[in-house]
Amino acid sequence: MLACAPCHGAQGEGTRDPYFPRLAGKPAGYLFNQLVAFRNGRRHYPPMNYLLAYLPEAYLKDMAEYLASLNPPLPPPAVPSAGEEVLATGRRLVTQGDASRNIPACTSCHGADLTGMEPGIPGLLGLRPNYISAQLGAWRYGTRTALSPDCMQVVAGHLTDADVTAVTAWLSSRPAPEERRSVPQGTYALPFACGSQPQ
Repeated sequence: MLACAPCHGAQGEGTRDPYFPRLAGKPAGYLFNQLVAFRNGRRHYPPMNYLLAYLPEAYLKDMAEYLASLNPPLPPPAVPSAGEEVLATGRRLVTQGDASRNIPACTSCHGADLTGMEPGIPGLLGLRPNYISAQLGAWRYGTRTALSPDCMQVVAGHLTDADVTAVTAWLSSRPAPEERRSVPQGTYALPFACGSQPQ
């Protein structure tokens, strides 16, 4: 795990670099899926691809379970640089979605408190704005993919640039809830099938 610390922090809390996300406390199943995706080249970032290239799945599972068990404090929320109208749009998309454009609310999969659900849906709080925007862009343009059916690629494909800006601004400005752990599998029903989350 020492190899993870320079980029992701000694306790998986993330670092000041906006593109190296917090790993601590995310569902073990989600973390395992991402580690396998980097190892197998489905996610592209050369340092991660290199570090994980020859690690067996049992070791990746141990890594995922260890990181999931950590619970350092979340960083303070970002100070919004967007205006009130943009933040209101972001809040609406995150909490209500836009049925006219087949965009479900982020909360319908990531939970009312945005803390995620075991085993494969991550929480969305404590992430820096640049990272959120970059990941939504990667889903939209197909440079980040997940197990089929790839629900995030479908959802993100309906977002405009303005939507991404608004969702990013609102999510990154949210304070941490008191309970940051992901809820147990089956706590709520997903709006559609998702390959990363067994039903």
